[in-house]
Amino acid sequence: MRAVVQRVREGRVRVNDRAVADIGPGLCILLGVAEDDDEETALRLAGKVARLRIFENEEGKFDKSVLNTGGAALVVSQFTLIADTAKGNRPSFTHAARPERAEPLYNAFCAALESEGIEVARGSFGARMLVEIANDGPVTIVLESG
Repeated sequence: MRAVVQRVREGRVRVNDRAVADIGPGLCILLGVAEDDDEETALRLAGKVARLRIFENEEGKFDKSVLNTGGAALVVSQFTLIADTAKGNRPSFTHAARPERAEPLYNAFCAALESEGIEVARGSFGARMLVEIANDGPVTIVLESG
């Protein structure tokens, strides 16, 4: 499982020109699920994201998590994060989990964040989405399970 975590001032997801998710300050999380991931992987990664200290304290140091700031999370499924580009220029997605396996793990990840007390807005799994964010900093961290 791979997550691209971005600190944002705001974020939203549109599908067919219709807003389906919207948050204020918090995190935008692009989440890729690999074929060998399981529910334990999703829970562990969600805990790491919830506690990731990428918000500044009064001294300007990264010392606060989304839990400390009361921010929300916008979670967007993105199988392309599991791309393999080792051979040539066309990415291979053979290691990405099939949708019927990936969607329950995406939902488990979101539910784990919610169980931490984080408000979670979700993209539309499997849809072509327009993701709009105001990356704050910018701050972007890539996390991998394992």
